Amino acid sequence: MNVKEIKEMIDLMNKNNLNELEVEKDGTKIRLKKTASGLSQQILDEKLSTQQIILKERPQQQAEAKARNIVEIKSPMVGTFYRSPSPEAPAFVEIGNTISPGQVICIIEAMKLMNEIKSDIKGKVVDIHVENGMPIEFGQILFLIEPIA
Repeated sequence: MNVKEIKEMIDLMNKNNLNELEVEKDGTKIRLKKTASGLSQQILDEKLSTQQIILKERPQQQAEAKARNIVEIKSPMVGTFYRSPSPEAPAFVEIGNTISPGQVICIIEAMKLMNEIKSDIKGKVVDIHVENGMPIEFGQILFLIEPIA
C-alpha cells in the first residue's frame, strides 16, 4: 500500500464522516482512527496468510484447480458482492461463459461505492464461489477461470 492510497482513505473517511477505517491489502493491515485531536494512523505490517484472510476456502477444489491450470480471481477489497448491475439485470457472467481481459465480471459495493471488478485474463468461467448480495472479505476467491490462449 502506498502513501497515495492512504491519503485517499483519509479523504474517504473525512467525506463520509467516519471515525475509524480498517483495510487489509497484500498482507498489510492499515487502521485509521480519528481521535479527539484529529486523525491518527496505525500501520501494522502483519503478513497474513491467505488462509487467514479467505473465509470461504475449498482445499480440494484448489488442488484440482492447480492441476487443471485454473486461475483464481480474488476480491481486491471488503464489501458486498453483486453478480449484476441491478436486481433486474442479467448476471455479468455465468459458469461456462468465456470472458476477456477488461470485461466486467462483478461489482463490489464498499462504503456506498460501486466498484466494477474486471477480468485480467481471457478464459472460461469454471466456478463462481460467492452468492449474489453476500458480504466478502479481501482476498476471498470470487471466480475460478480456465485460461484460454
